[in-house]
Amino acid sequence: MTTPALTTPYRAIFCDLRTDRVFDILPLRDVSLDDYIGKPGSLTGTVPVPDRAIAARARRIAEGRTSVYLERGGDLWWGGVIWTSTLESTDRGVLTLGIQAATFDSYANRRIIRTDLTYTGKEQLELARELWRHLQATAGGDIGVSYGTETSDVLRDVSWRDGDETVYYDALDQLAALDGGFEHHISVFRSPAGERVRQLRLGSPKITTGTTDLVLDMPGSILAYSFPRDATRGGTTARARGDSVNENQAEESRPLYSSEHVAQPLIDAGFPRVDLTADYSSITDIPSLESLAAAELATAQGAVVIPEITIRLDDLVPPALLGRTVRLRITDDWYVEGLDTRYRIIGAKVTPPQRGRPDTADLYLEEV
Repeated sequence: MTTPALTTPYRAIFCDLRTDRVFDILPLRDVSLDDYIGKPGSLTGTVPVPDRAIAARARRIAEGRTSVYLERGGDLWWGGVIWTSTLESTDRGVLTLGIQAATFDSYANRRIIRTDLTYTGKEQLELARELWRHLQATAGGDIGVSYGTETSDVLRDVSWRDGDETVYYDALDQLAALDGGFEHHISVFRSPAGERVRQLRLGSPKITTGTTDLVLDMPGSILAYSFPRDATRGGTTARARGDSVNENQAEESRPLYSSEHVAQPLIDAGFPRVDLTADYSSITDIPSLESLAAAELATAQGAVVIPEITIRLDDLVPPALLGRTVRLRITDDWYVEGLDTRYRIIGAKVTPPQRGRPDTADLYLEEV
């Protein structure tokens, strides 16, 4: 159980990426961090360097080789790879080292499939784990990501070819985006023995966390909210385009493409025709493109709505927020009768307390 935010400092734990061996715990200020289901999150912060002793310790931070965890009250709230840093000195000689990191799933964005991989009738969540196993099996490629045992009822036939230079993360993303697909996320937490764990979490069709709703009220723990509705990101038709299968250089090469998928109920209800298209350069079979087009339309029909709320972090807010269901209760001049709706958390941006400002978190939601 955590203690209140105002009395619980965040600790930045610096480790070797491949071994997870701790080499230092350094102060980190001006911290901003976020995390999402289905895409890498980020962390930025500044290590103050007041003297030579701290400078010698900070020099051990090696971009691309060092991982960092942010800990609050004994719980791990964020973990990832430091990819860039910036050493700065002011006109008064004040030194700082700025770091920029991304969650552990970003490592798959830096790895490329360089062998032929073919799977027939493979359960899709096991296939996602297999991609990560293959990624970590090569010399120097194991970063200690472990796996769960989630399953689905969906079987896939997929292949990737050596020479296509397909990024592992793109392969995983395209697999997840198929109709009837799944969500993926690498979570960090402590095991019952107190060890740090990096685990690939999968959910079909959704990742869910916890069995009870997290109740958030305004007035109360909700400080602010925003409910944007964006029709420029939505549509009523969708088509997916893949790669060309033409190997004859004397002939024109055109990409394969799916049929046009139409949200007919919306058009019948009076919505205008708005077209969506998506390109998948490594897909070379029509059934996969049809599935991708159907999934694209299912998630972007009409106007896209991603509610955002800002909450005060306190002892009642758990570190494992992504995938958790919240019950949102708002009463104000817009919701005179009161809003009482359930949402799922798909992203979070945490701002630690600084200069008298309390811990806050921006939560990105989707309606359940």
